[in-house]
Formats: sequence, structure tokens, C-alpha cells
Amino acid sequence: MGIGSFIKKQFIDVLQWNEDTEGVLAWRYPMADQEIQNGGQLVVRESQVAVFVNEGQVADVFGPGTHTLTTRTLPVLTNLKNWDKLFDSPFKSDVYFFSTRVQTGRKWGTPQPITIRDKDFDMVRVRAFGMYSYRVTNARTFFSEISGTREVYTRDEVEDQLRGILMATMASSLGASQVPFLDMAANQALMAQQVKGDLTTAFARYGIALDEFNVASVSLPEELQAALDERISAGMKGGMSADKLAGFTKYQVASSIPLAAGNEGGLAGIGAGLGAGLSVGQVIGQTMGRTLAPQAAAAVPAAPPATSEESIEDRLGKLKGLLDKGLISAADYDSTKAELLKKLIG
Repeated sequence: MGIGSFIKKQFIDVLQWNEDTEGVLAWRYPMADQEIQNGGQLVVRESQVAVFVNEGQVADVFGPGTHTLTTRTLPVLTNLKNWDKLFDSPFKSDVYFFSTRVQTGRKWGTPQPITIRDKDFDMVRVRAFGMYSYRVTNARTFFSEISGTREVYTRDEVEDQLRGILMATMASSLGASQVPFLDMAANQALMAQQVKGDLTTAFARYGIALDEFNVASVSLPEELQAALDERISAGMKGGMSADKLAGFTKYQVASSIPLAAGNEGGLAGIGAGLGAGLSVGQVIGQTMGRTLAPQAAAAVPAAPPATSEESIEDRLGKLKGLLDKGLISAADYDSTKAELLKKLIG
């Protein structure tokens, strides 16, 4: 090996990072036994930052551009090295490159439900999923707090830490909010906005800027989802009363009627009421009257009672009409019809 090749191998004239590996956020220039040439060139590409580190202490930081390495361009390192005059020989220093490009399309989620406080339900356990993007904005802080002196620090490694920060921040952010959780669950943009502000502050402590954050889906526990479904259904069907509570109660009573039809003796009891001279409308009206508040019951008047002159034939006709309209089942019709015919025949 010639003397020229030896010198070329031992001294570095140009320091640069080509970013030939996807997903790397921090990369240490491989120095080995080499030294940096005085007056050498440092090439920092767009979306990169270069940091000189002396014995684990951050010295000089360089943004995009081509920089000539002298005591003038390395003032902090010059001070740390006690160069009281222009150095004219190669020197050793760790050089780290950091990628500052935006890391887009990163997925986040809650592997386990997180518990948050809520003004309506006290405590709520939820799962949520979405996307976010971020970038390194403060290389000094990122080096000191996260990446350290490792040769390579990847996106996957930092995101393991970011997920923990995200979960803790989401729980505290939503818990401290005065907005009911159900309102946020119905408006995922509102939830994302609430969390993003606190998450931005949490990320900044590590030299990272949160670029975008969104919530794609929210999964509620079964009991809370059932309560939400009932509230939504009540809102859709509770138009018969201006009072929401009365409308919700009416909806519950109305919902109980199909359930009764599916049970033995359910609508048969109503059919027996027909035999005693009562219509289905009157039975429903009386049931709602007992369940609802007086002012709500007044909004749904009971059907007029059957007159004593009403014949069994008329009652049978009404019963057939209920069957044709699908208000009672064939079994209920047959059993009630049998009772009425029994009375008619004697």
C-alpha cells in the first residue's frame, strides 16, 4: 500500500450522510481510527442536521449546506479542545447526522383499553386508533434525551417510546377535558384536537414536533355502547315529547311491547283484556300512564274504552284488524278468538 493511499485512508476530507437506509433517524459517522482533516468539508443535505459531540457532550450543530471545518466554524468544539490558536492538524470528534424529514403515516392505537374520567359516566374504558406524523426539530435535545451515543437510532425505536407518551397523554388530556366523552366519541376531529395540543407539548420535551394527529375510530365497552345506542334511539323516536327524559321513557315503554309479544302470555294478556271489553290501545295507554310522569302521560291519551253494547262479533272484527296490521301474532289472535267464541257460543 502506497503512502498516499495510507494518508487517504486515515484522514477524512468530506463528512456526509447519504441516508441509504429507510427509517433511520440518527446515524453516527464511522470514525474508526480516522481523524477529521482540518479544513475538511461537512456536507449536510436538506432535511438533515449534523452534530459534533466531544466525549458525550454536544458541541456544534450544523444545518443544511456545505461547511468548512475550522476553529471559526467549530467555536464550541474549539473551546472544549482548548485550541487557543488555529489548529493545523487532523482532530477526532464524534459526528452524528439526524434526519429532520417528516415521518408520515405512522399508526397509533391502544392495545389495551385506557381508563379516563368522564363527567357523564365517571370512569370510561376505551380503545382508539388513528394516524400521526412527526419530525426531529431539536437535534441537541433528541440526542440528549433519546438517541444517545448509539451508532444507529431508528424510527421504530423512537416510536416505542412515543406510543407510551401518547397513551399517557391521551388519558390525562381527555380526563381533564370538560367536554363529555360521548360528545368527543361522536366527533373524532374534536377528540383529536383535544389530544393534539397536549401531545405537542409532550413530544417537544424530546426534541420532536408533532406534525399531524387524527383519530380514525373509537371503540367503547359494550355497556357504554349499549347506553349510547339507547340514547341515540330515544333521540330518534322521542319526538312525541319536548322533554328528553319523558321521550326516553316513552321509548323504553314502546320497546317493551315487542318484547312482550315474544314471550308466552305476553300479548295474550292483552287479548284477555279485549275479552273483558278493553282494546289494545287502552291497555297500552294505561301501561304508559302508570310508567310516565303525569305531564308526559297526558301527551299520549288512552284509546276510548269499548262500550257495553259492543258485540263479540265487533270485538272479533277488531281483533282481526289488529292481526292484519301485524300488531299481534297469529298465536295471540287464535287464543283470544277462541276465548271470545267460547263466550259467544256459551
